[in-house]
Amino acid sequence: MTTLLWLKAFHVIFMVAWFAGIFYLPRLFVNHAETDNKDVANHLKGMERRLLYFITPFGILTIVLGLALIHYYGMAWFAASHWLHIKLTLVIFLVIYHLYCFKLLKTFAEDKNTRSGRFYRIFNEIPVLILFAVIILVYLKPTF
Repeated sequence: MTTLLWLKAFHVIFMVAWFAGIFYLPRLFVNHAETDNKDVANHLKGMERRLLYFITPFGILTIVLGLALIHYYGMAWFAASHWLHIKLTLVIFLVIYHLYCFKLLKTFAEDKNTRSGRFYRIFNEIPVLILFAVIILVYLKPTF
């Protein structure tokens, strides 16, 4: 039981760290998209790059520990946990979102952004919705 609790604790710790960065990065993109100041834009480029590369290991560790939890509980549990299948689908969408942030990072680094701050404000809401759904699935474990 102790191993399970440690796995769960670190899974949640790394998930929180990952989401903190995923929530903040698009806010930097908003500021970057709305500035005309070259010095501010260059400063934001550095912040965006450092943040994305800082949080990427948290995402990887969240996934690895989640897979370890699935392994710990076993395949019979996994097959019966339909809520978990939905959660994993949402995690896949979050990984795609995270990887897309690398594309956006490159776009800003090359000064090729054509999107507005409003786009990035809306883009920023995607992980919030995923987090809400994941938390509800994990704690309520609805049956389908």
